[in-house]
Amino acid sequence: MKWEGRRQSENVEDRRGMSTTGKVVAGGGALGIIFLIVQLFLGGDNQQILSQLENQMSQGSATQTTELTQEEKIVGQFVSTVFADTEDVWTKLFRERGMTYRMPKMVLFKEVTRSACGGASGSTGPFYCPGDETVYMDMTFFNTLRQRFGAKGGDFAIAYVIAHEVGHHVQHQLGILDETQNLRRRMREAQGNQVQVATELQADFFAGVWANQIKKYLEPGDAEEAINAAAAVGDDNIQKNSMGYTQPETYTHGTSKQRMTWFAKGYDTGDLDQGDTFKEIMN
Repeated sequence: MKWEGRRQSENVEDRRGMSTTGKVVAGGGALGIIFLIVQLFLGGDNQQILSQLENQMSQGSATQTTELTQEEKIVGQFVSTVFADTEDVWTKLFRERGMTYRMPKMVLFKEVTRSACGGASGSTGPFYCPGDETVYMDMTFFNTLRQRFGAKGGDFAIAYVIAHEVGHHVQHQLGILDETQNLRRRMREAQGNQVQVATELQADFFAGVWANQIKKYLEPGDAEEAINAAAAVGDDNIQKNSMGYTQPETYTHGTSKQRMTWFAKGYDTGDLDQGDTFKEIMN
């Protein structure tokens, strides 16, 4: 992706230089990371998990500041540029529909941080918190994806994840997240999982629409990187790699094929009216 020298977002807060000492999160380490990724992608309720992390955070821990490495600084600049692209694209698309896009914020962190949805650690993976309209990103998550779930490295894989989380903000602003939460409260778990799958696939579709709008900045292989990342976080792929088998009734984010298909549909069409994942998944 061509990103050097372009506008960076002013809505990014970099907390990576702030580290917490002392006991931080119970059950940490590699097993904790794998467990929480499985919970997040295989049926766990994000808000409930984040609240659990909040309760596990040490009350007496201290915070110290460290200097970011040059590589970390470059990653921060890249992420800020991608986030600026999402601001530009969604401002334009909302304006075309006579609406005003309310820009979200992004927090980069490592180890632990706090959000309006509760505590967060590097184990939770990237997430969007509607309570403060903020995307939370721990960049070490991508190392886990590569090492554990087979995602190939590349800057556009990171861009895809950012665009997916921003897709949830779009849903929040359009009222879709509130509607789906209300639906899930009235449904049995299996039906509620289908609603959640449709919600996640629509965020993938929105990520594809965003990528369609910035094609002039893409390089050969970028779209493939995003599709590969979508496949890596498919429920079936994560379950197979984590447990050795799959449980389709517990899927909450969609299969690898579904996630690739909906990102590609958004990327190929660039048409927001083509993103009714609920109609297809719920039928």
